[in-house]
Amino acid sequence: MVLAPFVYDALQAKIAESVGFEAVYMTGFGTAAARGFPDLGLLTMTEMVENVRAIARSIRIPVICDADTGYGNPTNVWRTVREYEHAGAAALHIEDQVWPKRCGFLTGKQVIPMDEMVPKVRAACDARSNPDTVVIARTDALAVNGWDDVVRRANAYREAGADLIFVDGIRTAEDLENYASKLKGLPLLYNGQLKPAPALAQYGFKLTIHTATFLAIYRSIRDAMRELKQAGSISRTSMDDEFRELIQLLGVEEMDALGKKYNT
Repeated sequence: MVLAPFVYDALQAKIAESVGFEAVYMTGFGTAAARGFPDLGLLTMTEMVENVRAIARSIRIPVICDADTGYGNPTNVWRTVREYEHAGAAALHIEDQVWPKRCGFLTGKQVIPMDEMVPKVRAACDARSNPDTVVIARTDALAVNGWDDVVRRANAYREAGADLIFVDGIRTAEDLENYASKLKGLPLLYNGQLKPAPALAQYGFKLTIHTATFLAIYRSIRDAMRELKQAGSISRTSMDDEFRELIQLLGVEEMDALGKKYNT
């Protein structure tokens, strides 16, 4: 099982790569949040692709990307896949929500009919210019229609060509057990942290995307801002070491060497 942390910018992606992750997940929730918006379908395909490009060019490991609903009908989905590929995405998921979509863990979601989603999956698979691009079909039908519909959709999306199936909105241990058992035999993606990664791997998931990194970033920044506001400083003793580590991560020495090469 591949474990990919949520990231929404290039710095986070570089940190993930530096500590040894095999892939990162460009979160749509985080991409919207970084621009000051909730994850309610407010960003355009162009804005999402811009973030794909920034993250993908900053690291060497694969970038798995949120592509919302594909931003329209099957023809739009076809173009979305091409644009994401050209920006550097190694994998992307499209979902069967009604547009404008909502974060998978929010209430009030609606899904399109299965027969409307299947052509979008087929279009996404046909659009690949790189045969190694991974197409992930996400369904949000669990909260809307229950497990019977999820099973029908998952099998139909797999038959349409999806490389991975992603059921979003898994909230409980019972949901997790049902996910693994009811869709056994399908290649599955899990989004969450109900169990540690080694335990999740025992369920047979091929990929887990881990939202806790995004929430940890939020918590750390919020707490630092509160401390600075209330105390007038931030009580850290290793800032010099962290700054040296950061400039090394960002490649300051390499850029300096490049500058000397062309200016001497």
